[in-house]
Amino acid sequence: MAPQYNQERARWAGVSRDDLARVMKRSSDGVVVGQYRQDDDLIPIVARNVESERERAATSLDELQVTPKLSTRSVPVSQVIDGVEIPWEDPIIWRWDRRRAITVQCSPNNVTAPTLRNAVVEKFEAIELPPGYRLDWDGEYWSAKQSQEALTPGIVPAVVIMLFILVALFNGFRPMLICIGVIPFVMIGITSGMLLTQTPFGFIALLGAMSLSGMMIKNVVVLLDEVNANLDRGFTPYNAVVEAAVSRLSPVVNAAGTTVLGVLPMLQDVFWVALAVTIFFGLIVGALLTMVMVPTLYALLYRIPYERPSEPPAIENP
Repeated sequence: MAPQYNQERARWAGVSRDDLARVMKRSSDGVVVGQYRQDDDLIPIVARNVESERERAATSLDELQVTPKLSTRSVPVSQVIDGVEIPWEDPIIWRWDRRRAITVQCSPNNVTAPTLRNAVVEKFEAIELPPGYRLDWDGEYWSAKQSQEALTPGIVPAVVIMLFILVALFNGFRPMLICIGVIPFVMIGITSGMLLTQTPFGFIALLGAMSLSGMMIKNVVVLLDEVNANLDRGFTPYNAVVEAAVSRLSPVVNAAGTTVLGVLPMLQDVFWVALAVTIFFGLIVGALLTMVMVPTLYALLYRIPYERPSEPPAIENP
């Protein structure tokens, strides 16, 4: 309530603004007149009107009496005010970074935060805000953005260590180039899966892509190790590559299949669907491309010529 204080009439009655504020507070919220100690807690003692009087305080100002500090005579509140306004005010002022803020939030079902933001971001950006106002995105979008910024500095050291391990494992740079050269082709499967399922590429999908890169490198390492084993057995370079691709096809496909089946239940989860789509489609396409791209890149980098298969000897009829 906001009583309209009449200064002229209040002066004749000897009522100040503080007197009016005190009696209005006592008739509504109450006035703290002391404290009661209970163990280690201090409980305030509040004096206020009974509930029936508080409910009709705004409409029965003639019954509400105000007593000036320097007087023992009380006067009705209605004699020192011109009326009471009841404006709407938010009792809680929210702040963000020490600035007043209004938060609009929602929890939609079966929709991820990036999908929902992409659907409304253009409409929000088209809003012309008054001077001194701005619009910020918080919630899951802000958390994902902060996580990506925190993840970025660690990517370069991780890639350097990974390349160093590959060079040390094969004692050469060309196998390392083959391992790295296969990773970009995985984006074919990831992009196709995102488009088919209409799933946005967010932070969770980025984690899935990074995990998928490690899976693909593992498949390439298995295939290159088999090529080296065939060379040690005396195979020609061409036959070593072909034999390795044929013999490792079943293990690579089976390993990819078990991983794909493992993430299949996650396709129904709203939060983890981006991770599941990334691994599901990326691994299916990546496993098939591995068996084609790795032998091709190996033959190109090592300059292995094509060898015609030997024809079986002709059998003469007696």
